[in-house]
Order: sequence, then structure tokens, then C-alpha cells
Amino acid sequence: MPHDDSEPVLHAEGLTKRYGRHTALTDCTLTIPRGRVIGLVGPNGAGKSTLLQLACGLIAPTSGTLRVLGAPPAADATHLAKVGFVAQDTPVYGTFTVAEHLRMGARLNPAWDQGLADRRIAQVGLDPRQKAAGLSGGQRAQLALTIAAAKRPELLIFDEPAAALDPLARNGFLQNLREFVSELKASAILSSHLLGDVELVCDYLIVLCASRVQIAGDVAELLTGHHRLITPRGALDQLPADVEVIGVEHTDGHSRAVVRAARLRPEAAWTVEPVRLEELVLAYLRRAAGTPAGRVPATAGEAVR
Repeated sequence: MPHDDSEPVLHAEGLTKRYGRHTALTDCTLTIPRGRVIGLVGPNGAGKSTLLQLACGLIAPTSGTLRVLGAPPAADATHLAKVGFVAQDTPVYGTFTVAEHLRMGARLNPAWDQGLADRRIAQVGLDPRQKAAGLSGGQRAQLALTIAAAKRPELLIFDEPAAALDPLARNGFLQNLREFVSELKASAILSSHLLGDVELVCDYLIVLCASRVQIAGDVAELLTGHHRLITPRGALDQLPADVEVIGVEHTDGHSRAVVRAARLRPEAAWTVEPVRLEELVLAYLRRAAGTPAGRVPATAGEAVR
């Protein structure tokens, strides 16, 4: 049955997950449209894996609501088949050959596309007779990606799948991810510490820090709605009320700020410049962590390596 394009791929309201006294995700409210490649970034412990596990139905929320593809996560076998998940360690079975992984996928998934699986395995140079234990990290990631995509899901979810790969293998993985999303006309959520990966393939961004969503939206719109503002020190106090200062760094008698504003007219004392995605993300991470500009916690720095 064709899916309803007007139904969000993910809709959360007040979504919260606690483990004992520890709150992993706090009051998350999101509406993400279909057909997007969503980048989920933030430091370790921000709640990224928790959000993805909730979306897959692997864990249940403490409070709030979540709908994925118009239904509760893992609502039934039909809904499970609509979601492909690749975990951080790109799990495969070491004693199984590549071909055995594909046969298992065919048995477990009613919409399995064997032609797609065979074509992609050949494209990335995997030997069907090779056992997974003998594959490189990049090859295991490609196998896990192929299995997830051959389900022909409506949503692909990746929890830092390329984190341990070398740059060449990671680039190949991301290129294939983008090709699968296009071929399947699917949506995808990619969690990553590496903002360069997100910039390469994603058109929608969610920034998580300290268990909360700091900002979410279309990448192009976020960049248009934020600016780099350079002013004499003290001049930021004179900004219009509709200009929100996200982060600021003071140097050599000037203030260099990332600000959010629909429109920002240059004035004699101001210089307005486009903001880069990296500095926009860092500004929100620093603000959430309560870190002064120019100093980034090690975990936050990983988000833009």
C-alpha cells in the first residue's frame, strides 16, 4: 500500500526517557517530514542513541508520545518491515557468509528485494562466499547497509555506522547510503559525531545536547536564518529584540556572534556574514553545555571533527 506523504516520518511530543535517576532524553518535541535525510548530531550522552532506539521500538518512552511513519514504533510485523536499522557496530554474524546473510534477510523480510541485494553486493566488491568474520570494517558496514536497504523500508536509521571506518570506507558507505535513499524513495536518519558526514548527505538537521533538542530544521533554512555578526565590543546590547544571540566570542575589541534572525540589516557598526554549519552547531552545543565561546568540551568537539 502506498504511504501517505503528508504523514511525518517521525512525530514526537514531550518524549522523555529515564533510566533510574538518569534522564537520557527530555521533553523532545519534533515533527520531521518524509523524504529527508536527517542528520542527528551531538556529543556523547546527548540522547542520540536513545532517540533512535525509541524510534525503532527497542525501548519504550517514560513519558510523551512518538509516532514513526504514522504508527507507534514497532507496532506490528508490517510496521517493523518498514524500518531498516544499522547499529553503531554494524552487526553481522561472523560465521555466516555474505550469501547466508542475504538468505536470512530474504526469509525474515516479506518485501525483500534480492535483485537489489545482489546488485549492491557486486557493486561494492563483496564475495558471496566470504565469511563476515573475514571482512574489513568497511565491508561489514556495506553488508549491513545492503541488508537494511533490501528490506525496501520507508525509513532507514543509522546509529553512527561509519564512526570506526577509515575516510575512504566512510565516504563509500555514505555515497551508498545516499544512493539507497534515492532509489528506495525513503527517508533516513543518520546519527554521527562527524559533522562532515552530515554535511555530505543530509538536508535536515537535529542538534541534541544535554538530553534536549537544541534546534531542528531544514539545513538550508537554518543557514539562511542564522548569521555571523561582527560588532565592536558592547554593541550586541543594542541589537533589536527579535535577534537572538546563540553564541559569542570576544577578540581584539570586537564581538563575533552567531545570531538567529529572520532578517538582519547591516548597520555601520556591524558586519553581517553567512554562517557555516559547523559554527552554527558549535554555538548551540556550547550554549547548551554552558561553555564559553572558544572553549569546547572534548565530547562536543567530536561533533565537528
